[in-house]
Amino acid sequence: MSLEDQHALLMSNIRRHIDPTAEEEAYFLSLLQTAQVKKRRFLLQEGDVCRHSAFVTNGCLRSYTVDANGFEHILQFAPENWWIADMYSFISGQPGQLYIDALEDTELLLLSKNRQEQLYLEVPKFERFFRIIVENSLVAGRQRILDNMSQSAAQRYDQFCRQYPSLIHRLPQKQIAAYIGVTPEFLSKLRGEKARRK
Repeated sequence: MSLEDQHALLMSNIRRHIDPTAEEEAYFLSLLQTAQVKKRRFLLQEGDVCRHSAFVTNGCLRSYTVDANGFEHILQFAPENWWIADMYSFISGQPGQLYIDALEDTELLLLSKNRQEQLYLEVPKFERFFRIIVENSLVAGRQRILDNMSQSAAQRYDQFCRQYPSLIHRLPQKQIAAYIGVTPEFLSKLRGEKARRK
């Protein structure tokens, strides 16, 4: 994807919440770095300090933790038009607990913590934008916890399909299974039942 197309996708995402002038937009875009993460490579590992928030313009990232038994617990997928970061580490400056890796070859636009603070001073309306996406992330995270406690696996799969419609057929079954907290075999059975009901 060309840099111009990446910038257009990002500005479309931002204009859902704020309306920057052409000058403000140009200033914001001047603060960004481009990056690429190859499939199965890391953007961030546990223990790293998260110094950037990342906007995905092409491909897909995921954030996850690994428990003492070696099991992965996926917190988030970030396909095109999604933001991702280890928010605890990004805000606190402390070493993070998350891994963020690429499930596909992925192109990103990165905004460093320092440049984000600079942006807030120069163009305060961007502080509103980032507050909104952090609030949305907080609400979604809380809802996910509640859903995991109260919903059946079928309901969690339906919720995944609503949240990530572009990923239903793009991701390996084991990734989706890890996200909703079931085995790949159980998910296969679930999908079979769902297909038969249609």
